[in-house]
Amino acid sequence: MSFIRTEPPLRLSGEAAAALAADLERRVRGEVRFRAEDRALYSTDASNYRQVPIGVVIPRDAEDAVQTVACCREHGAPILPRGCGTSLSGETCNVAVVIDFSKYHNQVLDIDYGEKRARVESGAIFDDLRNEVERNGLTVAFDTSTHAYATIGGMVGNNSCGVHSVLAEKMGAGSGRTEDNIHELEVLTYDGLRLKVGPTPEDELERIIRAGGRRGEIYGGLKALRDRYADLIRKRFPKIPRRVSGYSLPQLLPEHGFNVARALVGTEGTCVTVLEATVGLVDSPPARAMLVIGYPDVYATGDHVPEVRASGPVGLEAIDARLIENMRRKGLHTKDLDLLPEGGGWLLAEFGGETLAEAQAQARELMDALGKRNHPPAMRLITEPEEQTAIWHIRESGLGATAFVPGRAENWPGWEDSAVPPERVGEYLRDLKALFDRYDYSAALYGHFGQGCIHCRINFDIGTPEGVARWRSFLDDAADLVVRYGGSFSGEHGDGQARAALLPKLFGDELVTAFREFKAIWDPQGRMNPGKVVDPYPITAHLRAGPGYRPPNLDTHFAYPEDGGSFARALSRCVGVGKCRMRSGQVMCPSFMATREEEHTTRGRARSLFEMLHGGPPIKEGWKSEEVHEALDLCLACKGCKSDCPVNVDMATYKAEFMAHYYKGRLRPMHMYSMGLIYWWARAASHMPRVVNAMTRTEPFAGVLKRMGGIAPQRQMPPFASPTLTAWFRRRSVPQGDRRPAQRRVLLWPDTFTNYLTPEPGQAAVEVLEAAGYRVEIPPRPLCCGRPLYAIGMLDRAKSLWRQTLEHLRPAIREGIPLVGIEPSCVAAFRDELVNLFPEDEDARKLAGQTFLLSEFLREEGFEPPRLERNALVHFHCNHHAIMGKEAENAMLDTLGLRHRDLNAGCCGMAGPFGFEAGHYDVSVKCGERVLLPEVRRADADTLIIADGFSCREQIAQCTGRRALHLAEVLHMAMNGGAALHTP
Repeated sequence: MSFIRTEPPLRLSGEAAAALAADLERRVRGEVRFRAEDRALYSTDASNYRQVPIGVVIPRDAEDAVQTVACCREHGAPILPRGCGTSLSGETCNVAVVIDFSKYHNQVLDIDYGEKRARVESGAIFDDLRNEVERNGLTVAFDTSTHAYATIGGMVGNNSCGVHSVLAEKMGAGSGRTEDNIHELEVLTYDGLRLKVGPTPEDELERIIRAGGRRGEIYGGLKALRDRYADLIRKRFPKIPRRVSGYSLPQLLPEHGFNVARALVGTEGTCVTVLEATVGLVDSPPARAMLVIGYPDVYATGDHVPEVRASGPVGLEAIDARLIENMRRKGLHTKDLDLLPEGGGWLLAEFGGETLAEAQAQARELMDALGKRNHPPAMRLITEPEEQTAIWHIRESGLGATAFVPGRAENWPGWEDSAVPPERVGEYLRDLKALFDRYDYSAALYGHFGQGCIHCRINFDIGTPEGVARWRSFLDDAADLVVRYGGSFSGEHGDGQARAALLPKLFGDELVTAFREFKAIWDPQGRMNPGKVVDPYPITAHLRAGPGYRPPNLDTHFAYPEDGGSFARALSRCVGVGKCRMRSGQVMCPSFMATREEEHTTRGRARSLFEMLHGGPPIKEGWKSEEVHEALDLCLACKGCKSDCPVNVDMATYKAEFMAHYYKGRLRPMHMYSMGLIYWWARAASHMPRVVNAMTRTEPFAGVLKRMGGIAPQRQMPPFASPTLTAWFRRRSVPQGDRRPAQRRVLLWPDTFTNYLTPEPGQAAVEVLEAAGYRVEIPPRPLCCGRPLYAIGMLDRAKSLWRQTLEHLRPAIREGIPLVGIEPSCVAAFRDELVNLFPEDEDARKLAGQTFLLSEFLREEGFEPPRLERNALVHFHCNHHAIMGKEAENAMLDTLGLRHRDLNAGCCGMAGPFGFEAGHYDVSVKCGERVLLPEVRRADADTLIIADGFSCREQIAQCTGRRALHLAEVLHMAMNGGAALHTP
């Protein structure tokens, strides 16, 4: 009997899809999106698969979902309910109408602390619920690594688990899967029945069946299926903590209370649409201590899982040496890796207690026991919360650390999620390694070893027919290996399309037939996420980057040296993990934080560009694509993704590349000329600044000029300085007296913003550097790094400016004279864009290596300024965060003695010209109002506001009236007894 779907995906004709979209528009209050760009955004997930959907609906509420399903049913269209879309097995992409619950239908509705239950809408974010209940000493056990943006409905569909599944075991809440922690679901069937399901006592079951109707029919069918297959279910289902493969038919057995809700968990949208979930909560020990245990290798780590597990930890994870090596290669968590003790594989055992002393006592008891072994492992007890968080971040970065590793073949999911009995992890890992060797594969190993779940990404070749055939053969052998160990193909990520065709090996044909019958009870028309789990598409079908994907070899402006010179390979960095959907705690994707639109995530933009290279449908116009242009329009080019994305997607560069080609031979919008060419306008204005300022800051002239220049009427144009920084520098006389004679030379970069608009930070920097013993010089003529040109794609002009800069700085470059920059975005351009545009130019590489922020340079030189005992709020420019990092700046602020707090506010929203553009003003202000601007308004008048970026200071000034200071000005203030160079 064949269980593999051979017919093509169900497709609607263009006319039928348009009719469906029009009908949905009339009946749904939410958003109906059937445009090419919308379909492109949902064409894939974090898996190997790509299927372009029919359209997307974003319902406002449950009634919208009901109407959507009804409308799709009337038009015969399949549907796919979806949360944050991070599936690794392909269940969240399909040729269907995607119902995205993540934007609106996402509230925590009710929390009953006495009963330890919470009721949530399906789009509720896991961390929103957990953060709320943690305030009252409770938590949610199934905390997947995507907890900051994963939706509860998606976790129900996937039967997610996580780091603290062993906590659930310890607290008597099952194995820690979502399945074990669901009390009730409200679901909607494709044929329109909306019902609540949960445990069902036998007498209630009989009443439901006797009552008849569609509900009685469903329950009668489930009871008959249960009775027919009960013995086989008891016999064939793996009895391990992390069995996620297959449908959860054991939940229908009498000993499990005929729990229909739990039987539907893990059905991956193939049976019902989940509208609400009632989630169980468990006690959360308020104090935690972590014991990191180092073993010779990951196999020994697996061997010792049982004894460590027996000590009662609330979390028990593992990582191996290859994963750590990958992180070092990628520059991930490099400082935090030193927290690990010696070893080639590590167990992370977290203990919980009412007090830190209690948690530590449990950890020390295990340390004592392990220390008495003949060959005791290396151990480190970590009690500081910041260090514990750092260790968990290392573990949670596993996917990012195994994808796109420099110098190594590309790794893919496909066998990333197997699970075996915890006591057999070591044996299984050795056999798995032998299987890898037989196929010439390799992988870093990590995961939830405390429950026997192994994660990895493997260097499959899925781009050639031969490689795909080899991968498929490996999967058969890997599946046989897991079956021999009494394990599960999936311990967390589900079957989807990646493993569903293997299910007969695990359960046998008869139980797979039972899965098909279970689905048919709920979805007799087969319209719920067809081709996944039951009657699945072949594992090797619909591959996103399979043998059929042949992207064009494009002529590009940037060299993409880290991606083999390939724009297509650069785009393939995005593996869909979705970290760009986080709503706080990072810089990446400020416009998503403001709009909550998938289109405005790094992932969404990368997918639009990928679909452009794919050549359609849905996107067919290449570099001239309006769909891609729209997706990139609200990218602030903040470069946050360059550091925050676990695979270092660099959307600012990709946007610049696209814009350069999109506008080639076209007239650009006026704001691109008025703001992008600021270097030339500013040079002209410097000859008559008072006249220009009068025109740009006095009505009606200012309004007319802003309209002509495409600038938001709400914005004030910054005044041009008189004198400029370079004019001030050349006419000043350096006082002698108590200053040390300067022996060492340093070149100060007078960027356009500092030179022509706000020279005060530059003036302060000159005096600080001189006080530190340096002879300060400036370039012999006006120069520019072209920073305002990148986001708008004027790359030919930018390259021309770089050639001028390299020519005029060549003597200083070859003498090794350090260059110090004031403006973080310009320093970032020297360190990043310069070498990307001129990778073969030795002088470009040298200049990038000898360019510093003021804080970096002074710290490296050991400069210690006078103390300045003040409170300060610090906002970091996005490029500063992404390219240079915060360490040097924070160290200098510490040296000053400032009581400073990093606002961790993400992007200010101004982002160079972005916030000045008429069409971007609202988003710009919304980005700033998320954290930064309210914090500044709350600060008292004596608190210093520190922001090195010109655009950041401008956003603060225009939206709050406060004047922020550059670090140079703060250092100058300290040197002058607390007196400011200019009043803040």
